[in-house]
Amino acid sequence: MGAIVLGLALALALVAALDLPSPGVSAPPISGADAPPDDGDTLRRCRTVTEADATCEAAWEARRRHFFGSEKSKT
Repeated sequence: MGAIVLGLALALALVAALDLPSPGVSAPPISGADAPPDDGDTLRRCRTVTEADATCEAAWEARRRHFFGSEKSKT
């Protein structure tokens, strides 16, 4: 009997913890501040560069700062 009560309590706790969104609720808007720097063409070109290139180094450094979250917001 105790196992049944414990199982039901566990199931209820799991359902409460998941808190699934209601159907028809839209996703929250995405801020442009969270978007990575737009260096798509530069980074694609830089994947194959074999010599030091200042433009590539700057683009990779900007991507690295964005990824690790060390870029300060300018607001």
